[in-house]
Amino acid sequence: MALPTTFFGWVGFIINEYSDLLIGGLLSTLKIALLGTTIGFLLGLLVAILRTIPIEEGDSAVKKALLRILRGILNVYIEVFRGTPMMVQAMVIYYGSLQVLGIDMSPGFAGILIVSVNTGAYMAEIIRGGIISIDAGQKEAAYSIGMTHWQSMVHVILPQAIRNILPSVGNELIVNIKDSSVLNVISVSELYFTAKSAAGTYLKYFETYFIIAVIYLVLTYATSRLLALIERRMDGPANYVIHGSQSSSKAAIVVKGGE
Repeated sequence: MALPTTFFGWVGFIINEYSDLLIGGLLSTLKIALLGTTIGFLLGLLVAILRTIPIEEGDSAVKKALLRILRGILNVYIEVFRGTPMMVQAMVIYYGSLQVLGIDMSPGFAGILIVSVNTGAYMAEIIRGGIISIDAGQKEAAYSIGMTHWQSMVHVILPQAIRNILPSVGNELIVNIKDSSVLNVISVSELYFTAKSAAGTYLKYFETYFIIAVIYLVLTYATSRLLALIERRMDGPANYVIHGSQSSSKAAIVVKGGE
């Protein structure tokens, strides 16, 4: 079989020859990014709520001590995972779990675990920022009607905070799509790892990495457009109508962009 002689000839040849391999890597990248971001968001949400539990003057000494210890542990978790590269975390967790703890994880499971805990540390700070951005009076009002810290978060604060942080959460998903490539150091078969295998066969690194660069670009651009659409949907219509107000049976309320 005659081999191509031009750049785009090689691009077409590699796509045709390794399409199954590249599609498998693409699906693995998407799975790791989506699961890692979702689990990381839930982990960050839990950490953020725990870190915002107030220490009141009337609390018992034991409760105060436990809350301070808990905050200290959560702060260490956030600082460690935000202060070290994910590639290093992958090496430490994957090889350390086997050599120190005797836990033999598959590369795929380890990849999702690493992305999740790494994302959780960033999400914890993002969500905490969203919680702080909500007016303190709303929390005080919730407490005044007898709500607990958890109830005030679920019913009052978080619905507003999550809308405010949605752009940052979407940015974390885009970052995870790209940064999942570092998991090739523990042999996770994501897009970069499969491309490296394909490039080595014919020593066509430029052509192969050009292909996956385009794939990453399409993925991240499509994700950003989808998230922008979701944000617009969450904002609701530009204007809406409230029926049956005290002064009128039909009152028009302009939210934004209306007349």
